[in-house]
Amino acid sequence: MSSFGASLRSLRRSAGLTIEQLAAASGVSGRAISDMERGHSRAPQARTLTALAGGLGLDAAKLRELEDAAEEQRSRGVSDRPRVCELPRAVSDFVGRAAEIRIFRDFVGFEAERPAPVAVVHGQAGLGKTAFALRLAGDLKDRFPDGQFYLDLRGTDEAPMEVGEALVRLLRALEVSPRRIAETNEERSSQLRAALTSRRCLLVLDNAGNEAQVRPLLPGDGASVAVVTSRRVLGGLEGVLRLPLAPLAPAESAELLGAIAAQAVGPEVDQVSLLCGHLPLALRIAGTRLATRPSWTVGHLLTRLADADRRLAALSVGDAGVATAFALSHTQLSAPARALFRRLAHVPGVCFSPEIAAVLAGIGPDEAVDGLEELVELGMLMPEPDGWIRYRFHDLIRLYAAQRLNTEEPSGVRAETRSRLTTWLLETAIVAGRWFEPGYGSRPDDYDGLVPLADEAEAGEWLRSEADNWLGALRWAAEAGRHQLVVDVAEAMHWFSDSMVFWAGWYEVYGLSQTAAAQLPDRHQEVTHLNYFAWAATHAARRPEEGADIAMRGYDLAVEIGDVKEQAWALTYAGTASRFAGQLERALPLYQRAQKLASDVGDHDAYIQHFQGLGLLFAAMGREEEALEMFASTIREAAIRPVSPRPAMSAQAGAHTFAGEVLAGLGRWEEALREAELALPMVQQTGDNSLTGQVHLTLGRARSALGSPDAARTSLTLALELLEEAHFEKGIALARAQLAALTSA
Repeated sequence: MSSFGASLRSLRRSAGLTIEQLAAASGVSGRAISDMERGHSRAPQARTLTALAGGLGLDAAKLRELEDAAEEQRSRGVSDRPRVCELPRAVSDFVGRAAEIRIFRDFVGFEAERPAPVAVVHGQAGLGKTAFALRLAGDLKDRFPDGQFYLDLRGTDEAPMEVGEALVRLLRALEVSPRRIAETNEERSSQLRAALTSRRCLLVLDNAGNEAQVRPLLPGDGASVAVVTSRRVLGGLEGVLRLPLAPLAPAESAELLGAIAAQAVGPEVDQVSLLCGHLPLALRIAGTRLATRPSWTVGHLLTRLADADRRLAALSVGDAGVATAFALSHTQLSAPARALFRRLAHVPGVCFSPEIAAVLAGIGPDEAVDGLEELVELGMLMPEPDGWIRYRFHDLIRLYAAQRLNTEEPSGVRAETRSRLTTWLLETAIVAGRWFEPGYGSRPDDYDGLVPLADEAEAGEWLRSEADNWLGALRWAAEAGRHQLVVDVAEAMHWFSDSMVFWAGWYEVYGLSQTAAAQLPDRHQEVTHLNYFAWAATHAARRPEEGADIAMRGYDLAVEIGDVKEQAWALTYAGTASRFAGQLERALPLYQRAQKLASDVGDHDAYIQHFQGLGLLFAAMGREEEALEMFASTIREAAIRPVSPRPAMSAQAGAHTFAGEVLAGLGRWEEALREAELALPMVQQTGDNSLTGQVHLTLGRARSALGSPDAARTSLTLALELLEEAHFEKGIALARAQLAALTSA
């Protein structure tokens, strides 16, 4: 008999009460009182002690004696005998997760009349879900006086823990006598809920395999709390708090490395963190490797991690390894999901759509979504958070997928799969790009692709979303010597490129296409793409001197083959490059000569564009009235010449935009506002964020000057957002300055 049990029995007998009478007076069951007196149950919680004291009619001193006896039994129970489901050792160098901890703290309460709080901590392997759950337990230890219990459900093992075994362990941890544990799982689950109802306990149910394994282990009503960790989302559990864990922030990664290894200091730590994907498991392994090799510097570690083919091997120490952790999730996948997983390693970009997955696996889009969602469910893939149905790998899981691909598929199958993806991406890009081409403006009548591309907006959205992927496919096509395909894709992008002028990828697109065109017999095609490359060097790569040199090479080739149209374009690109480089006097005759050649050859689309170039040049030279005349000429000529619809719209949108900017610079605010208002619907139709941002900037400046600060702030905020997306630094600086001026006014 325990000291508490002896004390309770002595007090009951002194009060002249039987067990049944004390049960009636206190509301505590007779069986519970009997078990406490005989030492067959744990010391009661404070609420039960208060009820017993009331039934016994104890004064404050006697109550304190009983409480001391209960506390002594708890202490002796902890130190004198092993306990079932004891919490494992927590890490001492835990970092980050402040937001998640705060959310959990807010979520947990002790309202006895509500369902017990349950939190599901989920995410891919290596994110530190167990460490996070133990941190929660440590932080909130005082709030759970009746115990904190841990159970590894072994959900990723070949044979996860049976529900019956889990229930028995938890009931034993709660000191339910083995002979009282029920025979069926349903009854055991009921016993567990009953045992937890009047207690304040925390259950950490780690590494859950699925909802069916977890559901019988959850508390019912009362103040107990369960924290479930799983690589799966466990979407079938209702009424729970979901805490998805993400990789650590860069500063947190550096802090963790520094806590593990004293050498982890300096700027190279950030590079190590990046190569570890900010994954806590990878960071711990990297830090341990560094800490156990005192002669190593961070540079030594960085060298070993830099080789992508060897990185997963380097992120292994003792019995812990990143690849090993991923493998446990991989074995849970169905055979079709495993095939899809490895083939996704072919994707050249960071994120991708279900259609790309369908092409890789040779299945329909709906089947692809099912497979992708299975990968998400097991933490092998992440959905993009922006509302579009798109997915991405964690960097280290991508490496693991590539490892599986190289191991499980022959080289011939891998080559065929990549070729199929390349062809699909580039053929789709051509169809999408031709929506913007003056000679097309629609998709082919017989088009029946996976992506509808039903209109220009949809085509543009696909091209922007999949830019990294079709550019990666373009590289593969160039490597494979598919020169005409490379040229065709770049040609289809020509007019679309105006909608994202400053995208750095254009330099590579047109660098590849001019190289490919040089391998083909069509010299006119070669000079065209040399000219496109000059444009990309100036605008996308911000290398105007290089752009001017390329343009003049294009001009010489155009002269050699007698292509007057491309001579005009080459001089235009040389003029623009010179203007960007600040060589304004050199640019003027280039533009003027280009415009004359375009007029001579009847290239009306190019002819009106030259007015815009001249207008921008005159504005840069401080000749504002001449600039305004050039922009006005653009609009007049577009109305009377047989210009193709898209070039006409583009030229007029630019003319109104830049006229508004010049007028704003002159302080002619009402005229500037009028031009910007005319430009806005036009630039929005082009889809050019840079140009649209510039229009909103002029609107904001004009509205501010004309005494409408609220409207000005709205316009300037939109301008800043769009210009940041377009990486237009000059406009970004001006928008920020204008917003700051409004704030301080």
